[in-house]
Amino acid sequence: MEDKRALIRSAAVRAFARKGYHACRVSDIAEDAGVAYGLVYHYFGSKEAVLETVFRETWQAMLDAIQAVEELGEPAPEQVRKVAAIVLRTWRNDPDLVRVLVREVTRSPQLQNEIGEISLAFAALARIIERGKAEGSFRADLDSRLAATMVYGALEEILTGWVMGQLPDSDEDVAAAERAVAATFANGLA
Repeated sequence: MEDKRALIRSAAVRAFARKGYHACRVSDIAEDAGVAYGLVYHYFGSKEAVLETVFRETWQAMLDAIQAVEELGEPAPEQVRKVAAIVLRTWRNDPDLVRVLVREVTRSPQLQNEIGEISLAFAALARIIERGKAEGSFRADLDSRLAATMVYGALEEILTGWVMGQLPDSDEDVAAAERAVAATFANGLA
């Protein structure tokens, strides 16, 4: 049962990336998944529910990864670098997923607001900044929530640049972007 659901979710990501969410039909998702049309509705109820599931599960996975970085207890600048790596490497690992997230999140602010995982991820980043302030790696007068938003904003803009073809995106470019974000924030926040 979970396999079919995951199969349909993956097919939806590919179909949304290829056609765009609004132009995509449930039949496109079913065809891509190699399942009957009705099975998409059985598992998700609607095309909107599929997209919401993609967002929610992606953000939950991101949140879990950020929390795992937090639990390692490394210095805050290294934690910021690892968070940047997690986010930016998603482009190399699953470009269709990043295309869908970048294109559709910006068009669906209500969807952004409905997903609590986003605010939890910002809170985790803010805790990393707070830890950096406490350990003396980052300035004591920083607004941790604002700094977390700035880090995330930089990562999102880099991903958008890759999706739109405005930034080079080889493996070396992705690694360089990860280092640049980490260095800019570690040095700029110091």
